[in-house]
Amino acid sequence: MSKQMSHLDNIPSTPGKFKMEKSPYVHNRLRWHSSLAKLTFWSFMFMGVILIFFFRSPSSNPLPQDPSRRSLRTFNWGGPAWEKRVRSSARIRSHNGICVLVTGAAGFVGTHVSAALKTRGDGVLGLDNFNDYYDPSLKRARQALLEQTGVYIVEGDINDSSLLRKLFEVVAFTHVMHLAAQAGVRYAMENPGSYVHSNIAGFVSLLEICKSANPQPVIVWASSSSVYGLNTKVPFSERDRTDQPASLYAATKKAGEEIAHTYNHIYGLSLTGLRFFTVYGPWGRPDMAYFFFTRDILKGKSISIFEAANHGTVARDFTYIDDIVKGCLGALDTAEKSTGSGGKKKGPAQLRVYNLGNTWPVPVSDLVSILERLLNVNAKRKIMKLPRNGDVEFTHANISLAQRELGYKPSTNLQSGLKKFVRWYLSYYSGGKKAAG
Repeated sequence: MSKQMSHLDNIPSTPGKFKMEKSPYVHNRLRWHSSLAKLTFWSFMFMGVILIFFFRSPSSNPLPQDPSRRSLRTFNWGGPAWEKRVRSSARIRSHNGICVLVTGAAGFVGTHVSAALKTRGDGVLGLDNFNDYYDPSLKRARQALLEQTGVYIVEGDINDSSLLRKLFEVVAFTHVMHLAAQAGVRYAMENPGSYVHSNIAGFVSLLEICKSANPQPVIVWASSSSVYGLNTKVPFSERDRTDQPASLYAATKKAGEEIAHTYNHIYGLSLTGLRFFTVYGPWGRPDMAYFFFTRDILKGKSISIFEAANHGTVARDFTYIDDIVKGCLGALDTAEKSTGSGGKKKGPAQLRVYNLGNTWPVPVSDLVSILERLLNVNAKRKIMKLPRNGDVEFTHANISLAQRELGYKPSTNLQSGLKKFVRWYLSYYSGGKKAAG
């Protein structure tokens, strides 16, 4: 519009500067052109005022609600009191401690990792958007648990670049533990956009901030065993192919590994991806089989147990949360510094990926049998064929690389781990104080 206005400004308001014939016809024609020019000018002026008013009006032009952007909104943050809480939470309290931003801190793994880091004296600041993929009250309970240990969780979204930039201005993080993601294989068929938004766009948003930070932080992030997809060779090794994803969730995690390679190559960011294998334990995710099996067995509901083609066994490499935490801390402690500065790479940077599993796949039917014994209730089993929803028949981790380079040694078998989970579950949902879904 400014170009149009500038053009109109160059049209003379009177024809007096031009040599004209004194014919009435010419005179009237020029006067008519002058009037038309004025009318056009003021029409544009009027339209401009209307447009400015329209776009500046706070109630006009509301953004459409996109279900893929779960709980993305502007949260209240900023100000002296807020900055004081952020700094206090991120303050290192041990010799040679690290300062870590944990994304997805109110999540299952995020809560346990944050607590472990804080307990050993590291500075920890959490970030979580508390979305409603599963019961947000469980996330709030985890938040309260972390508050008791001194970890503050900033409520916000990893796609909020302004917030991320502000956090890095307030705190010079040495490390980022990136656990925020849209989880779950089956939900991707209902809301695929949420996976692209969180697992791809969100990861890029975080990396963009990290590449420009000075100094750049080390980044450890959660990939997934699902990247092995339809592989039939077992156990899964980091050297195996990962180009056959069976679900959109798996595809977004694989995309994350490729994006990590790009930012490592171009900007010198130190990046370590951890492929988690079926993590379970206290404060776990209600969308996981062991969790809703426990709930439904106690309620007397039937549970669906999937079997593979030709009555094959569906098995998972169940990994207890404490073992996963040890692997996460091992990755943080062995990571080398990023090599970039001001968004420019200064030299080769570390790029790693590790399996974190238990190396002992257990049939899902055996998982149910263990739960029956621990709950002292017989399950109402319903055997069903494995649906084509992205689930794979089995997972089995080769962890020799993590053992060698991270000192990773899982020590909790499924029987012991489920015993701890059931004890927590019965305590958390006891006396009807909380609904179990």
